Parts: sequence; C-alpha cells; structure tokens
Amino acid sequence: MTNANDLGTAVDAAIRAALAAGREILAVYAGEVVVELKDDRSPLTEADRRAHAAIVAALAGTGLPVLSEEGRSIGPDERQRWQRYWLVDPLDGTKEFIKRNGEFTVNIALMERDALPAGPLGAAVPVAGVLYVPVKDVLYFAWQGGGAYRQEGATLAAGGAYERAAMAHRLPIHSHRATYTIVASRSHQSPETEAYIKAAEAEHGAVQLTSMGSALKICLVAEGAADAYPRYAPTMEWDTAAGHAIANEAGRQLIDVTTNAPMRYNKHELVNNWFIVH
Repeated sequence: MTNANDLGTAVDAAIRAALAAGREILAVYAGEVVVELKDDRSPLTEADRRAHAAIVAALAGTGLPVLSEEGRSIGPDERQRWQRYWLVDPLDGTKEFIKRNGEFTVNIALMERDALPAGPLGAAVPVAGVLYVPVKDVLYFAWQGGGAYRQEGATLAAGGAYERAAMAHRLPIHSHRATYTIVASRSHQSPETEAYIKAAEAEHGAVQLTSMGSALKICLVAEGAADAYPRYAPTMEWDTAAGHAIANEAGRQLIDVTTNAPMRYNKHELVNNWFIVH
C-alpha cells in the first residue's frame, strides 16, 4: 500500500484542482445559469464543463488517468488495469447549483487497486479524498493513515495538505447531540429508507431527520453531525468516492448493502449499489 507521505503529496494536487474548479463554478454561479440536458435527461451547465477542464489541467502533472462522467465510455478491460487513478465529479449536485441553495461540491478521490480479484463488483478503493464546497469555501480532505479534516476559509489559507491539516478541524468533531440523526429526505423517501428509519426508531427511540444535497450527506456523518446516511437510490462512483475516503479516515464506513462490505469501485458498471454510511 502507498505510504502516507506519498498520499499527502497527491492530496496537495487534489486540493489545488478542487479550488481551481471552485473558482470556475463560482464565476458561472454569479451570472445567469444556462442549463442543458444530458442524454439521461439530467442537467448539465457551463460550470460542469469549466470545472472539469480546470481539474484535468491541475491533475495533469500527476500522470494518472482521470475517470469522470466525461470518461465513462472507457471500458472495464482498460480501466481495471489501472493501479492508480483519479475519480472526479467536477460538480456534484447540479440540481442544487441550479436551485442556488449552495449545497453542491467538487469531489476528487485518489483510487488504488485493491487486493481482491478484479471483476464485475469492482477493483479499487479510495485512498484519499478532497471535497470542496465553493459557496461556503469549506474544504474536507483525507488520506489513508493521515486522518480526515474540515477547513473553513480554504481559499484564504496557504500550504499543502499537512499545513492545512494543522489548521483544520480533525474529524469527527465532538457533538452533544442527544437524538439519533439520519440524513434522509422527508419528501423523497423510498420504502427501503422508511424501513431503515423505522428500525432506527425501534432501536434508538426518537430519530431526527436532516436533509442535505450532494456528497455533503456523507460529510455530515463523517464530521459527527449525523449518525447514518442510508442511500436506497442510484448514485455513480464519482458521487461517493471522495466522501468515502473522508468517512473512512473519520472512523466511519460506507457499506454496500448488496455485499454487506465496504463499497468497491471501478466496477464493470459505474453505478453504485445501494449503501449505508454509518
């Protein structure tokens, strides 16, 4: 496995890439947002494209392949041979971006070939993650063996991952919550989510529901603001990988409910199975 110093250098590059993407996103956010529809009818904006270009340019010096929605046509025979690669969502929460509620993120994860045989269920795990919230200028970052952190005023700070970690809050942040808290939408609950909430109520008594857009839901659990995030709806690998790395280093888990094991990535199909973060 990779040593922590090596990963810290990779996180430096990912932070620079995320902040560059954030600048592009905010430049578009300040004006009129023009929305196009992708083939699957999901929204796409100029901010997605500009953020993607900024990230690819910033990560070019690492020499590693970048996998994102733009590269989803790369076949598993090719990408499962990669020992390391970047898994990127340049704008996670496009719908939140269009609504202008600020709950959107830049997600960048460093992925590494795992020790299990490659196959339809995956070939890689996240070993570092950077998640940036442009509107709030909040940066979450983590690397394997190095811890997970939340930094406010990210663009006002200088230095690499180690310097930022020294100035940031280490996750989880101690919370005085008395009520078991689940990240779930009140308005878009599936039967499986309702069943999960009922089971939690049976175990913990009162349960509080909280809602949040994009991969910030994973960060709420990682930082200790929530206890669990059940996701019984489709997501893509680039939606979760950065948050997964942060959750891991905060002592949390992202469990694939199909395998009842930590989520693997670089699957034949890049759609995630349902999962629970806790």
